Amino acid sequence: MKTSEILEQLDQMFPDAHCELNHRNAYELAVAVVLSAQTTDASVNRVSPALFERFPDAASMAAAKVSEIEPYIRSLGLYHNKAVSIHGLAEGITERFDGKVPDNMKDLMTLPGVGRKCANVILAECYGVPSIAVDTHVSRISRRLGFADPEDDLLTVEKHLRRKIPKARWIRTHHQMIFFGRRICHARNPECSRCPFVKGCREPNKHFSGNSEKD
Repeated sequence: MKTSEILEQLDQMFPDAHCELNHRNAYELAVAVVLSAQTTDASVNRVSPALFERFPDAASMAAAKVSEIEPYIRSLGLYHNKAVSIHGLAEGITERFDGKVPDNMKDLMTLPGVGRKCANVILAECYGVPSIAVDTHVSRISRRLGFADPEDDLLTVEKHLRRKIPKARWIRTHHQMIFFGRRICHARNPECSRCPFVKGCREPNKHFSGNSEKD
């Protein structure tokens, strides 16, 4: 299937795909993205209201102790490490960037907990910078649909997507691929009977229907 056909189909399937991490500003999204590592957006959304009520900006979180942050995110996996990361993130924003989340890749990636994927999400959602964040869903879908090869690392997957997908729709396609991965093309037990791309899928052993397992 041609790239244009895949993109058209994704538009039909998920016309309203969007970031599912609740946030009101760049600080909240930066924290939420760091917290979302190895857990679901829904789990982060459950803890974030109380977290941001207690720490409404980077300065207030930076002024706190890690032990004061931990209770608000204890239900998340790796909560201690994440508390350390978001505390360091808040310190970096406050002390080095005058309380403003950076709007460029280089500066974002100097902040604790922020890798290339996180930086791309922040750039796209908060600053409208054309970006493609490659998370586990985007990586999996890219390989199955032929945008990337099985052995490609995440940066190589991103480069392939940036080359093959029109820049004007990088952000939209990123969200659509995540929606597709979460709702149909699961890592385990993908719902192939609902998939319009099944004939061109590069994982023929996955061509079966079963109870979906959310990942």
